[in-house]
Amino acid sequence: MLLEVKNLNAGYGYLQILRDVSLQIDKGEYVGIVGPNGAGKSTTMKTIAGLISPMSGSVVFNGEDITGLSGSAVAKKGISFVSEEMNLFVNMTVQENLYMGAYTIKEKHLKNERLDFVFELFPRLAERRKQLAGTMSGGERKMLAIGRGMMSNPSLMLVDEPSFGLAPQLTTSVFASLDVLIKNGVTILLVEQNVTKTLAVTGRGYVLENGKVGLEGNSADLAENSYVKKVFLGV
Repeated sequence: MLLEVKNLNAGYGYLQILRDVSLQIDKGEYVGIVGPNGAGKSTTMKTIAGLISPMSGSVVFNGEDITGLSGSAVAKKGISFVSEEMNLFVNMTVQENLYMGAYTIKEKHLKNERLDFVFELFPRLAERRKQLAGTMSGGERKMLAIGRGMMSNPSLMLVDEPSFGLAPQLTTSVFASLDVLIKNGVTILLVEQNVTKTLAVTGRGYVLENGKVGLEGNSADLAENSYVKKVFLGV
């Protein structure tokens, strides 16, 4: 098992958001977390990534307890977090942003190998390698954020709301890039507002409501679940 989250309780200050959240991910899996706004999806991701310290519970990655480690320490363990905000360096070029994603790699030739991989994955980024990130379109910025997340050669990518604010055509392109990562052996935990799309592309899923896991199972089964259809798919 690559990631095991057990009885995770977390929040912001005195405000508790997550209540005994547990989930598991095996190497090579594509797993989605769906649920309404405010359910705790992004909080789950941020806690795994080390950006929020849990109140209780544990996060075990590759057999090692990483509960409470800082974000930079978690990244060094092999977990990359692509946030909804993307947090790009808007006054730096595409290539400079990508190199920032490889700060945990010391050897220059390995950084350049990762850069070549990202440019092969996203030809548009290669074409715009000298362009300032702040002048790019929303879809291109999202690709850059995912590409930067790949620069550290992670075992697990946490991808939060990749389609947020994007036109349908750009959303398709971003999801196609995630499919390529899965085929290259990357494990992905996806949080996405589009429930139909999430359950269509992932293998397994968790339904989060009010900070708790309400349902879990194969994505195809969840898509056919009467409760999921009624509450999330409007069927």
